Amino acid sequence: MELDLTDSALDLKATTPLELEEIFEDPFAIRFLPDADRADGESRFYILGRTVQDRHLFLAFSTNGKIARVAAARDMTDSELRFYQRNYGEIK
Repeated sequence: MELDLTDSALDLKATTPLELEEIFEDPFAIRFLPDADRADGESRFYILGRTVQDRHLFLAFSTNGKIARVAAARDMTDSELRFYQRNYGEIK
């Protein structure tokens, strides 16, 4: 899946494009099902993942199956981090 940051409102100094790509490539990332069907054919997902530098991020993105557009990125909250670590521990 290709990452499209064109016309993105993200602060790319706080979260770099490389970090965003690493979240999508995290084999232990947790993706949540789409929130609802949309008229434009894209689905919106949420993902919890970890970068190579051990930064834990939450992303909200939409995709048409080929291109992903990140709408929001932030550090995980404490409860999200515990959820991710609990699931990561079960997979390991």
